[in-house]
Amino acid sequence: MRLPDFVIIGAMKCATTTLSVQLAAQDGVFISDPKEPNFFSNDEIYAKGMDWYESLFHDAGGARLVGEASTHYTKLPTYPKTIERFKKALPDVKLIYVMRHPIDRLLSQYVHEWSQRLVTGPIEEELLMNSWMIDYGRYAMQIAPWLEAYGPDRILPVFNERIRSAPQEELARVCEFLGFEGAPKWEESGDQNVSSQRMRKSPLRDAILDAPGLKQIRTGLVPKSVRDWAKGYWKMSSKPELSEAKRAELERLYDEDLALLSGWLGTTLTCANFKDVASSKPVTFQRARSGV
Repeated sequence: MRLPDFVIIGAMKCATTTLSVQLAAQDGVFISDPKEPNFFSNDEIYAKGMDWYESLFHDAGGARLVGEASTHYTKLPTYPKTIERFKKALPDVKLIYVMRHPIDRLLSQYVHEWSQRLVTGPIEEELLMNSWMIDYGRYAMQIAPWLEAYGPDRILPVFNERIRSAPQEELARVCEFLGFEGAPKWEESGDQNVSSQRMRKSPLRDAILDAPGLKQIRTGLVPKSVRDWAKGYWKMSSKPELSEAKRAELERLYDEDLALLSGWLGTTLTCANFKDVASSKPVTFQRARSGV
């Protein structure tokens, strides 16, 4: 039975899907289907048992590296049992943690949750009621228990901004960490799982669109401009914006978290310099400075 050699554990809305797609495109690498099984985090999925989880990798064949990518694994405090379950099943797994400017990540998540109808009000109202959205971008808070459980040598920190500025170099670095044999190649396929392109959930709409025969009729008879206009009805009309006061409040909160993360990475990160630092150089967790 195959179990993962590596897992992309988050963070949500930081290009985990893009990275998993690029890894799956390399010869000898297999990614589970679904990409995000959320097995170790979600109680109802974990209840399916290890046989179910192992079945996700039955088609790996002769792949040298097998992995999955579930952002639920770094969603404290929502899923508190994840690491305990991980250690029992995957004691030697390698982990990849992807990060992004925390406020950019938060805005993207809000759009995602809106599309799923988990939030409905203006962003600042929703943040007051749903602080978990803020917590998912507190990277030091999320990764600290993983560092304690697995140590800094088994966790690779990756920045979304670095993936964008030097995709081939960053893919090669990830593959080297995983022990990939060969020369990985970045495939130009565009961004994956872009929140701004999401349409809001609508069971009735989806049932109609997925009805047998209607897709062919729709694409054949309805002009693309009309179809695009109709899609726009289900998309967020404008990007969410934060007031200056709320942004300043969030920056103070995130800067406190980034100060801890900076010590573990051996660099200096703040909301103000995050994009410049993250895009300019790769980083690793340093044993002497991990402090966990």
